[in-house]
Amino acid sequence: MIQFAIAMFILALIAAVFGFGGLAGSFAWLAQAALVVFLIIAAASFLMSMTRSASS
Repeated sequence: MIQFAIAMFILALIAAVFGFGGLAGSFAWLAQAALVVFLIIAAASFLMSMTRSASS
């Protein structure tokens, strides 16, 4: 998931350099959404592992 976010960010930068503002905005939005989803999943995984190790 984090690789997808980084790839979308790089594509947004490339699109912005070449003057494709609308496309760059779309790629930036996709990168931001992927990063948020990644952080939510990572936090949930961390919390679940903490509760699992505490109950053992």
